Amino acid sequence: MPDIKIIALDLDGTLLSSDKKLPPGNLAALQRAARAGMEIVPSTGRFYGGMPEVIRRLPFVRFAITVNGAAVYDVKNAINIASANIPIQRAVEIMSYLDTLPVIYDCYMDNSGWMTRAHWEQAEVFAPDAHYLKMIRELRTPVPDLKAYLLETGRNVQKIQLFANDLSLRQALLASLPKRYPQAAISTSVVNNIEINDLHANKGEALGQLAAYLGCDITRTMAFGDGLNDLSLIQSAGIGVAMANACPEVLAAAGYITTDCDHDGIAEGLQRFCARISCRDEARQTIMERRYLI
Repeated sequence: MPDIKIIALDLDGTLLSSDKKLPPGNLAALQRAARAGMEIVPSTGRFYGGMPEVIRRLPFVRFAITVNGAAVYDVKNAINIASANIPIQRAVEIMSYLDTLPVIYDCYMDNSGWMTRAHWEQAEVFAPDAHYLKMIRELRTPVPDLKAYLLETGRNVQKIQLFANDLSLRQALLASLPKRYPQAAISTSVVNNIEINDLHANKGEALGQLAAYLGCDITRTMAFGDGLNDLSLIQSAGIGVAMANACPEVLAAAGYITTDCDHDGIAEGLQRFCARISCRDEARQTIMERRYLI
């Protein structure tokens, strides 16, 4: 793919299979792309240390878009090269409102996860999925009271995440939270969560920041995703690719639809698009017409 410099990939439901493994076919395709000089950039709602070890150990990963775009992370130097955080007072205000609802919540701060202990102890009720329950148990540090802890540290917040076991409440909050907090970006990545970031913390803006940092035009980027928190990424990339298992909004925004995450969708997308890009005019016409190929 001679025109592509950056390949940004969501993890859960995209690069990783539904059982959270890295399929060999996807790995081989990324290795070929890396050898061809492309930057392979995991793009996730997780903080860097919360990414699966199999991803963090990939030798060709130099950058990662993390916390839904709140941090663009330089892996080699262990620093954020771009950040978009929620100011602490706004974070506490949001959490105070969430305290009035039958939900639990946590936050990411300084590339780590934090949670009120009482919420951490109720995680099984609100996040029954074994994978996400394990993530909460292992990747959140419980504190007596999260709001008090934030005020004590004085640090801004990368993301607030809530879990609701009432899916009708979750749906209502997805509609109401953007109106209540217009300076926040509201998204979701799993069936019972809502993720709250700063308005400028999204994967699409983060991709643009990374491209500028690398001196790369945004048109020379390619992105894969499946969830609502991938929508800006798909819309911003030069080539936006949706997984077949993607949510309706991502499917509608993509210029190409590949196979699902359990059938080497990344490998299939790269291979088929590589073949089409060999005839550049036809490829560009295909993208402009938004002709979905599976």
